[in-house]
Amino acid sequence: MTSSPDLSEFVKAYDVRGLVGSQLTSEVVRAFGAAFIDVLEAAGSAVVIGHDMRESSPGFAAAFAEGVLQRGGNAIAIGLCSTDESYFASGSMNAPAAMFTASHNPATYNGIKLSRAGARGISIDTGLAQIRDRAQLYLESGIEQAETRGTLEKADVLPDYAAYLRSLVDLSSIRPLRIVVDAGNGMSGLTVPAVLGTVAGLPQLPIEIVPMYFELDGNFPNHEANPLDPANVVDLQAKVVEVGADLGLAFDGDADRCFVIDERGEPMNPSAVAAVVARREIRRVRASGESEIHVIHNLITSRVVPETILAEGGIPHRTRVGHSLIKDEMASTGAVFGGEHSAHYYFRDFWGADNGMLAAMHLLAEFGSQAEPLSSFSSRYSPYAQSGEINSRVSDLAAAFSRIRSAFADFDQDELDGLTLSGGPEADFWWFNVRPSNTEPLLRLNVEARSPQKMAEIRDRVLELIRSESKEGSA
Repeated sequence: MTSSPDLSEFVKAYDVRGLVGSQLTSEVVRAFGAAFIDVLEAAGSAVVIGHDMRESSPGFAAAFAEGVLQRGGNAIAIGLCSTDESYFASGSMNAPAAMFTASHNPATYNGIKLSRAGARGISIDTGLAQIRDRAQLYLESGIEQAETRGTLEKADVLPDYAAYLRSLVDLSSIRPLRIVVDAGNGMSGLTVPAVLGTVAGLPQLPIEIVPMYFELDGNFPNHEANPLDPANVVDLQAKVVEVGADLGLAFDGDADRCFVIDERGEPMNPSAVAAVVARREIRRVRASGESEIHVIHNLITSRVVPETILAEGGIPHRTRVGHSLIKDEMASTGAVFGGEHSAHYYFRDFWGADNGMLAAMHLLAEFGSQAEPLSSFSSRYSPYAQSGEINSRVSDLAAAFSRIRSAFADFDQDELDGLTLSGGPEADFWWFNVRPSNTEPLLRLNVEARSPQKMAEIRDRVLELIRSESKEGSA
């Protein structure tokens, strides 16, 4: 008899993500489905189950549904969908949900994103650990059958999802736009034609879509569906310039993140997108009578984000980096919007969940209501110089932090998430953040300054401090 896999090896902080076959198997997934019902006390209630285009996803979704049924839950199978489409189903049906995807990871991986009713996230601290432990028990001792087996039904939520997003952002009166969309063979190949096109029965918008890699293929034959890696947007950049498009959009594998390319083929900073959407959402809810308007941003978004929030009369909330942290803060503050440097964008009108498509629609509405090219338009929201995230492998994290603190002892320091320091006169301000990875011996550095020269000076100085341990060892 083979031993059960150790689920703690691939149950992460915010989701389940592991190698197909060696870690994730039908037996493992069935145990997760049963445990999900128990921990959420959802016997007799509906559970939404969706999946992406990976070869293993339909089978895993069916196995999870079987675990749900065995413990008395009622499964609603919504089939192929994006992650934010599964959030829509969870929110609109007020039901817990399971989404099978490994997002931007290679084809050898798969995973599960779990939500409580109303698209509320489940992290390791808010139920995922208990689900993991219960699933481990079922793997080792078998799933006990509930007295009443649950029921299974199928549902197609794509038309309602598309119509709901259209109701939140009116694109009918923007100027005509030509947009190249790189779906990366991921789920936006299904959702873009429904939301921005007419396949879901919605009216034609003044948008011409030039599609790239819309064929759903979990083997990712063209490039990984991870737009955060510059190598994966090269094709999109070239196509935007080739066809004279107004902009390009690149979605990740499960289509919950969206990256933007301007007409020159240059990337638009995700913080600039966050600033644009924050401005629009603050103005919208103020017009409806709200006066105390909260907006979330994490501590490594550009300074332009809180500046924009304040300029519009909103109240910025600076948080640590992390998916569930933002969702929790959205709920506790009633924030209308939340933005992360990683191109995750969260909306109160979308149950506090993130939705890359909705962020893209807000950008199209704002950009399409004026005449400037995107490079000029976006420059107003990118006034500062940024390093991007730079990773360094470090064996002694504590020593690296000590070196940085000592070298910058005279400057403002805070430890909300890692170590953030700031300084300089306002005319030449700078800040940087150093954070340890949760899973590897890495330090992640982000630097921003008013001028490129100051940014480069601070970046190089901090990197030398981070990476000087080898010099210490040889001294």
